[in-house]
Amino acid sequence: MKKLFIISNESVYDYENSFFCDNIDMKSTPEGLKNKFDISIIARKSKIKRTHKINVQKIDIFKNIFSYLFRIYKSLSHQNSKYLIISISPFTFLACILLFFFKKKPLVYLRSDGFEEYKSILGVIGPAIYYFMFTVTSKISNFIGCREYILRGVKGKIVNPSQIDNIWLSNTKKPSLDKLRLLYVGRVRIEKGVYSLLKILKNNVHEDIILSIVGAEKKEIKEIIQKNVNVYKIEEVKENLINYYDDHNVFILPSFTEGHPLVLLESLARLRPVIIFDEINYIVNNYQGIFVAKRNFVDFFKKINYIKNNYDIIQEKMKTNKIPTRNDFLKKLEKIIIEHK
Repeated sequence: MKKLFIISNESVYDYENSFFCDNIDMKSTPEGLKNKFDISIIARKSKIKRTHKINVQKIDIFKNIFSYLFRIYKSLSHQNSKYLIISISPFTFLACILLFFFKKKPLVYLRSDGFEEYKSILGVIGPAIYYFMFTVTSKISNFIGCREYILRGVKGKIVNPSQIDNIWLSNTKKPSLDKLRLLYVGRVRIEKGVYSLLKILKNNVHEDIILSIVGAEKKEIKEIIQKNVNVYKIEEVKENLINYYDDHNVFILPSFTEGHPLVLLESLARLRPVIIFDEINYIVNNYQGIFVAKRNFVDFFKKINYIKNNYDIIQEKMKTNKIPTRNDFLKKLEKIIIEHK
């Protein structure tokens, strides 16, 4: 079985020799590939307890860049091994440079628009920093992207990440519309637009609009105190997560930037209409049931009201969506890795 090193910027928590992460893709992708490859994960060490247990045997995590890079250097002793680097960050950028010095050309998998993410986090200097890392990395690796625009004209393979299986697509339910129960599932980060959404909802004078946030850490659960806003921890059990979707009637994706958001597919699979803001209108594609609003309460409420008044019609149209599945994604990714030289 071919050796595959997965190098990630993800923070991973070690508890009694079991390893946990918050990003479901960091769990799902290695687990999905382990039947085809001998997987070793190299990632950063987290002091904070994480949610999703990664069911892969060989995982190494490190507190600092030096031990992280030294482990990658040691991996070079494996003959004919392959490397999959997930995202471009200072850690993974240096990993790519190190592999280049030893004549290794890794695959670099880009799941989101780093230019916009760095702008959200670092301001005007952010895109310049990312541009430097992106440009150098593009010369010494082969790219995989979840959308063409993320590759910025650089040649690469396109995949459609997905967690959708038969369970997600089965037994969909029609929600109650007595109140507008809005749902956001994801990390509570600036670039994810959660605080922007909370600011919009501060202007909410309608008692029948309630927002649930699923995916917060302990400190965020304590920090976010706002009327008609409920905050919950990350949900690791698929069936419980499906229940969150089913108990709400509209999904909100407030991000300033997105690549191929898995939660969007989850919402569509459960036939829940989605509201996004115009910064990420490019993710609509041909999907039915996605509505684009301006980032203000007036337009936001107008879209919510339209969905409420036309809910049955919207749901019927959503049934025509062709949603990519986890198996589709893994088969294509496996093929790309196997054919990579």
